[in-house]
Amino acid sequence: MCPSRSRTRTRSTATPAMLKTVFDCCAVSNFALAGALTLLENLFQNRAIITAFVAADVLRGIQAGHPRLEGIPKAVKAGWLKETGLRTSEEWRLFGTLSPSLGLGEASSIAIAKSRGCAFASDDRVARAEAAALGISLTGTPGILVKATQNSVCDVRRADVYLGRMVNAGFFSPVHSIDEIVSR
Repeated sequence: MCPSRSRTRTRSTATPAMLKTVFDCCAVSNFALAGALTLLENLFQNRAIITAFVAADVLRGIQAGHPRLEGIPKAVKAGWLKETGLRTSEEWRLFGTLSPSLGLGEASSIAIAKSRGCAFASDDRVARAEAAALGISLTGTPGILVKATQNSVCDVRRADVYLGRMVNAGFFSPVHSIDEIVSR
């Protein structure tokens, strides 16, 4: 599960079409808890990544009684969601710089996104600010749902169903409906 931190109220930016995206625990968990991992699979088509630290956070969530999170390790086993660790000294250095102010999952996700030229998917205000300061392309749960509607992965009504499930599971959404963003 994700830590309870203030969530951003700014509009999410869509990731470029072919950019790999590193998900923090909150972002990937939102989709698992909403029963929407298939949406991520269809939208990102083998370009979705979690770090080993995020995988550990997910495991803790499963052990804490959130069985819907079990879809995340299953997605890794299926191969469409990639799990990776910190590999380079640059990644470890940035991780060390970020980890005092962020969770280990967020810090590792940002370090990998920066080093490997990936986008970063997060709804956490502090993590997004750190990533933005490093010039990393950002997206979040609402932005991913919008992108899914724009790419015909689901319609707005289905995206709103997923958003409602996420909110019921504890996600603080900056919008009540994906249509609020799509209609802008």
